[in-house]
Amino acid sequence: MASYEKKPAINRWAEEDRPREKLAERGSKALTDAELLAILIGSGSSRETAVELMQRLLADCHGNLGTVGNMDVNELCVYNGIGPAKAITILAACELGRRRQEEDKRNRRHVAGADDIFRYFLPGMRNLPAEECHVLLLNRHLDIIGSKCVSRGGIVGTVVDIRLVLREALVARATAIALCHNHPSGNVRPSREDDSLTLRMKKACDTMDITFVDHVVITDTAFYSYNDEGRL
Repeated sequence: MASYEKKPAINRWAEEDRPREKLAERGSKALTDAELLAILIGSGSSRETAVELMQRLLADCHGNLGTVGNMDVNELCVYNGIGPAKAITILAACELGRRRQEEDKRNRRHVAGADDIFRYFLPGMRNLPAEECHVLLLNRHLDIIGSKCVSRGGIVGTVVDIRLVLREALVARATAIALCHNHPSGNVRPSREDDSLTLRMKKACDTMDITFVDHVVITDTAFYSYNDEGRL
């Protein structure tokens, strides 16, 4: 059986290297994601400190906290040093982060460009395993009335019923709308189907005297705007 060198506990580290002390002295922004997670779980195992354990977990998730948050308790408990209580603590923290982003989204009431649309939808659409299409409902000042999911599909596409989109606009008395859908593949470039949807949506909005502001394709880190590209 392989032997492992026992790692020193975090409370035996140099004070400036301890996550809690570092946060108290320098603020939370000075800590890495692994250090912040280590504060939550408190301890690691005989093989790893809490920081090393969280570094390994994040490495397996390609550094993506959203992926960590999408794990379940059993998946987290596979890691030596994480039991149900620690797993639940990690998932609760990730959910709080998501809700904080949702609050930021609700407070962002005016749309000045595609970046605002991207930031509005990103918290709820980040790390989705399949495509979704949402309509953003706006008044004539381009202030946000609300938004609705109008289609859910698979990894490579989703079918949008234009009549359903227009119905949502009419019910909300929106005078302007924007479409936003995600690409789980991470490739932000629109497909031919996206181009066709955009063209048909623009024609339908013109007929109904509704301003079609934009169609934005998003990934977790970037977006493509038909309006910014001069394609509306």
